[in-house]
Amino acid sequence: MKRWLPAPLLSVTVFVVWLLLVASLEPAHVLLAAVLALVLPLVAQRLREDTAHARRPGVAARLIVVVLWDIVLSNIEVARRILGRESRMRPAFVWIPLDITNRHGISALAGIITMTPGTVSSELSPDQRHLLVHFLHLEDADAAIAHIKSRYEAPLREVFP
Repeated sequence: MKRWLPAPLLSVTVFVVWLLLVASLEPAHVLLAAVLALVLPLVAQRLREDTAHARRPGVAARLIVVVLWDIVLSNIEVARRILGRESRMRPAFVWIPLDITNRHGISALAGIITMTPGTVSSELSPDQRHLLVHFLHLEDADAAIAHIKSRYEAPLREVFP
């Protein structure tokens, strides 16, 4: 029973909340609510098991502060750039070589880069060893790579070994 219903209370909650959201007791909605009530707790359990390998909560907390600070600074820089002359911007794509191999760490790195204004993660190479990043303005590719690797990738490697 535990295998099909790893969290019975969560299943009941999903079932009830779905029916409240759709405000209908039609058979199709009840069936969909039942499917969601069975599937979502199983997915949540799988995600918990996959992320149970994260380590170093202190490093993760410092990384969050660094990312939030960088987001504020990047917002100011992007505003300054887009309010200035367009001819002064130098957009570019750069492949960032990755040392991190944990898929959750790579996803977190791609998310951090995308959340930071002025940069967007665009593609992960098939071998998951390089991440393509678009920069709104790039003066020095090597400096940008070093910045991402030291400020984001290095702490993520400690959190997701």
